[in-house]
Amino acid sequence: MALATGFKRTVLLVAAMMLGAGAAEVSATPLTPFRYEAQAQRHCPHDQVVWLDFRKGIYYAKGQKRYGQGFDGSFVCLGEARDGLYRRSLLGVR
Repeated sequence: MALATGFKRTVLLVAAMMLGAGAAEVSATPLTPFRYEAQAQRHCPHDQVVWLDFRKGIYYAKGQKRYGQGFDGSFVCLGEARDGLYRRSLLGVR
């Protein structure tokens, strides 16, 4: 009888831990993509506008070679790109 009670307690403890782990999810800030740079700048006037390549998951700052190029990207606010866990380009300013 004591073995069954210990087993039930262990099962309940594991179940409670699994439910508690699911409650600690991180919510991302919604990303607002824009077709034109001016639209993005109006959306976030106090933030920098970057070009986000969705396929690669990388954003480019103004002045970089791939800024505003490609079919798989949009202009977004830098803060939203960072909150969405997108990475910055390591190509440098060109």
